[in-house]
Amino acid sequence: MPRPFRLTAPALACAILMPVVSVSALAAPTLNSKAWTYTHDPAHGYLSEIVSFDSSSQTLWVAGVSGVDVLNARTGALVQRIDTRAYGSINSVAIHGGIAAMAFEAPVRTDPGNVRLFDTATRSLLAGTNTFAVGALPDMLTFTPDGSKILVANEGTPSTYGAITSAPGAFPRTYGAAALDPAGSVSIIDLATRSVSATATLTGVASTGTHIRSNTGMDFEPEYIAVNAAGTKAYVSLQEANAMGVLDIQNGSFERIVGLGVKDFSLPGNRIDPLNDGNASLISVNAKGLYQPDALATFERGGQTFVVMANEGDFREDDGDRSRAGSAGLNAATPLDELRVSNTDSSAGNLFTAGARSFSIRDANGVLVYDSGEILDREAIAAGIYDDARSRDKGVEPEGVELMEIDGRVFAFIGLERTLQAAIAAFDITDPAHSTFIGLMIANGDRAPEGLEGYVLDGQYYLAFSNEGSSTTSVFRLSAVPEPGSLALAGLALFAVVGTRVQRARRGLS
Repeated sequence: MPRPFRLTAPALACAILMPVVSVSALAAPTLNSKAWTYTHDPAHGYLSEIVSFDSSSQTLWVAGVSGVDVLNARTGALVQRIDTRAYGSINSVAIHGGIAAMAFEAPVRTDPGNVRLFDTATRSLLAGTNTFAVGALPDMLTFTPDGSKILVANEGTPSTYGAITSAPGAFPRTYGAAALDPAGSVSIIDLATRSVSATATLTGVASTGTHIRSNTGMDFEPEYIAVNAAGTKAYVSLQEANAMGVLDIQNGSFERIVGLGVKDFSLPGNRIDPLNDGNASLISVNAKGLYQPDALATFERGGQTFVVMANEGDFREDDGDRSRAGSAGLNAATPLDELRVSNTDSSAGNLFTAGARSFSIRDANGVLVYDSGEILDREAIAAGIYDDARSRDKGVEPEGVELMEIDGRVFAFIGLERTLQAAIAAFDITDPAHSTFIGLMIANGDRAPEGLEGYVLDGQYYLAFSNEGSSTTSVFRLSAVPEPGSLALAGLALFAVVGTRVQRARRGLS
């Protein structure tokens, strides 16, 4: 998953800007104009899950299960394959100042995992202390902005979840604790001392907000971490719990857990498609969505920290905390009977599903500032890439986030995991409360973008994306297409802009 990235050179204002046009105005819209694509080796476990850029060696490091493929960031040529199977299954890689930090889960995933540091110049383990024991199932890691610390999200997923303890057919359902559930935590690695300086857990932490899912047969499971510009606070997505943890990095402990509320799909601008009927169309329905973000990113405007969230949604791995809305006890009628809803929140006539089918912007206290409403699903339908088989679950499933600041304007790129072709939505979020949809970037041959990474080489700007579904890593080149007075994001020379007159995005409500 990507870390925030900022481009600040004043000359970049036109580097990726041109008018957004509708597809009807184009004789032959280009749907696959990438700088390059590299196909990994899934047969041997070399997948494309997380991508990170190293400016010192001008390479992209792509992690997935068996190891890391190091690619030439200009051409996509394989520089080296690093086999990391001896350390466990690799889940993430992050790079800062010539150091690549990698997170590994243990062969028994409920056992402690480990983080190892590599030198990006030699592509071997860093000299000195380079290995750190962390919590179970380290799923993501990131550096603080100054590179002094590494924060590791230890998901701690149980192998067997807690069972239902409520009466048969009763909703909302209740669950007992899992027999073996490692504590979800965030490890803080201090690079000055080369040691784990703190392990922050979530038990007993005060909570605010609403709709925290705490009765699911598992504890809080950190999914993703974003750090503020000062390096003092971290914002941690607790995806299945529909919450965000706020971590004081200096104290090494969580300050609070913030419930993220729900999104009302009956309100204008928040329509969804609840049916896998082969006819993708959006309607207003009497149901609500739990935001449940996956990737996060932060940016600063007007002295405030804002957190950008990809509201993917997630149930337990065994789906033991979800049911069909038409099940006995819930009794929803068409068109909601097939909708997958939360057992721990839903009751007859009051349905809650996983995910908001959107991205959101919140302030540092978790207060909702902006939500993209129905835009992501709607634009995927208009582009002909919406996967109707996912309608009753979570729609396009926003997964990854990357931010680029260009000449004082901030752009958000949102990776959509469940579309027929890889798609990345672009928004201008300079004024967070009035963010603007720009267009879709579509890449034929790629599927399920998981991680996004922006980088610059020789004055040229790029957006890399790792595709879990197709085991490919691809790069869009952001070409210079100057257009006086335009603030619409680049386009056809790099990617398809589909059905996209610039419009003010609707603001979501919780």
